[in-house]
Amino acid sequence: MNIRPETGTAALATRVTVSDLPTSARFSLRVGPAERAAASRAFGFDLPERIGVRVMEGGKSALGLGPDEWVLHAPEAEATAIRDAFAAVESEAPHSLVDISDREIALAIEGPAALDLLACGCPRDLGALPVGAGTRTVFDSAQVVLIREAEDSFRLEVWRSFAPHVRAILTTASAEFAAGL
Repeated sequence: MNIRPETGTAALATRVTVSDLPTSARFSLRVGPAERAAASRAFGFDLPERIGVRVMEGGKSALGLGPDEWVLHAPEAEATAIRDAFAAVESEAPHSLVDISDREIALAIEGPAALDLLACGCPRDLGALPVGAGTRTVFDSAQVVLIREAEDSFRLEVWRSFAPHVRAILTTASAEFAAGL
């Protein structure tokens, strides 16, 4: 486990929390670069052009995961309107919009030791991830999407089937850090 020496292990568990985030409408969008403008109109704001960039507006967000791939978040009440808006631009902008709201769960990992706890299962240097950005990575063996909400706050999205595994690692690591192991 990678623990930054300045943090110390005994205080880690009291300096980080892991909690469930409320459900939201979540979509996987695939659309070609030439059709990005029409997809942006359907979603209500410009989709980010760069991988890792997250744009937020009016309770919705779009995170660029690939050159033609985004994960879209919105309040649950807007899910039908989003599907309808994308259906309306299908002839102009062929795309794939898949509702993945039930596929994944989201966890909040918050506190001054959030980076240390995430380091127990994530090989990336998350300290280099700018606030507001996100990335697809792995946590132990599970594919996740991590979004840095603030300096010491992350949103971790994981497939529902892997959630017990990821929670167990986070819980075990937190307990081991607290015990000084």
